[in-house]
Amino acid sequence: MMRLSAVLLICLLGSLMSVHAAPAPHPHWSVGFHELSFLDPLDLQPMRAIAFYPSTGKEHSSKVEGYQVEATEDAKVAIGRFPILMLSHGNTGTPLALHDLATSLARKGFVVVGVFHPGDNSRDHSRLGTLSNLYGRPIQISEAITATLADPMLSPFVNPDQVGVIGYSAGGETALILSGATPDLDRLRRYCQERPDDRDACNTQGELIVDRDDLQPVADPRVHALLLMAPLSLKFGRHTLADVHVPVLLYSGDGDKLVAFDKNAAALARKLPIAPDFKLLAGAGHFVFMAPCTEEQLLAMPALCTDADGVDREDIHRNLISEAGRFFSNTLGASSRAGMQTADQ
Repeated sequence: MMRLSAVLLICLLGSLMSVHAAPAPHPHWSVGFHELSFLDPLDLQPMRAIAFYPSTGKEHSSKVEGYQVEATEDAKVAIGRFPILMLSHGNTGTPLALHDLATSLARKGFVVVGVFHPGDNSRDHSRLGTLSNLYGRPIQISEAITATLADPMLSPFVNPDQVGVIGYSAGGETALILSGATPDLDRLRRYCQERPDDRDACNTQGELIVDRDDLQPVADPRVHALLLMAPLSLKFGRHTLADVHVPVLLYSGDGDKLVAFDKNAAALARKLPIAPDFKLLAGAGHFVFMAPCTEEQLLAMPALCTDADGVDREDIHRNLISEAGRFFSNTLGASSRAGMQTADQ
């Protein structure tokens, strides 16, 4: 009888150990968002960013500057050390235009920080076409990384060794500079001589306004991976990309009428020293990377919301979100729970 009891006890302990050792299911996270405010390194005036992060709070949808965002302001942060993804928007844009990508990556265990570039956003165009915008945008992203790492709410839950950058359109140029690329302004002049009708790239006839002569391209060694979508990259030649040694996930549509596909994404894919993971979207235009539009947005800005026949923006975004999550998990590493304190503070 004692032997039987001992056997039963051993079996019971073994089953308990097996249960304890079994991997826990992946947590279901909701999304919180948090406003960051810090100083623009160019002129020490206030600038802002919005961080989307994994949360254990209830699911909630919020209206943020005209966008319906699946996130709750200042919700409780999930326990963990999460990789940081900085988001740089296009010229005269807003990171909120990519809110679905940001919130979906937050659900996967990333803190996504969308920066509103001063002088080049949807409300302020004062630096458009200037040297300070070209060289200042990367410096602003670097300052936003520092601000995130110092933020009292977010700093305990982010990993300073796991930083990537998402760059859309002109944000792609910004991301490349952060990873070591050097713009060649002669390439812009030559391009605008060849294609003077490119109203986006050549609105100053290939000559950037020299409003600052004290700025240079500055890389940030904290950046370890790039996701580029329809990147403005015509200022970079093979030799000026030679110092870019981070992995790149590159997306572009071959129907892009705003940022010429052949001189930007296609050329970049050939010239990067490490071949990118290049996803070419047949027929897709420049704005396909913005979040699928509501009916209200479709009426207000049809040019940004309407895709070519046969292009399914929602399907593209499902695949983009899946690929981006896989790419950044592989290149930066997954989130960790090691050494964490409680988020109930």
